[in-house]
Amino acid sequence: MSDWPFDQPKNCGTIISRAILDGVSAIQFVSHDEDDHGWQFLDNDTTEAEQAALVCLSHVVEIDPSILELADLEPGWTATREKIGDAWVRSKLESSDD
Repeated sequence: MSDWPFDQPKNCGTIISRAILDGVSAIQFVSHDEDDHGWQFLDNDTTEAEQAALVCLSHVVEIDPSILELADLEPGWTATREKIGDAWVRSKLESSDD
């Protein structure tokens, strides 16, 4: 499908909170990693690796199509919101090299 908006393919592995997969939480934090252009989709409670899972990017879109709004999020940037329906707030990650 040529209209896929992300810089990674549909089958790209992405990190997601298990609580989001279980339908318990909503996506509240999105990160587009600067180093490998990877994506992370988390809630506000995921702090440990055991609370995360690896899924295809297309599966995340199926769970919450509103993340399509973030397909143009630049690497090294994040987006946050309090709840589904709120506007995404974008911000650049501070460099750890400083």
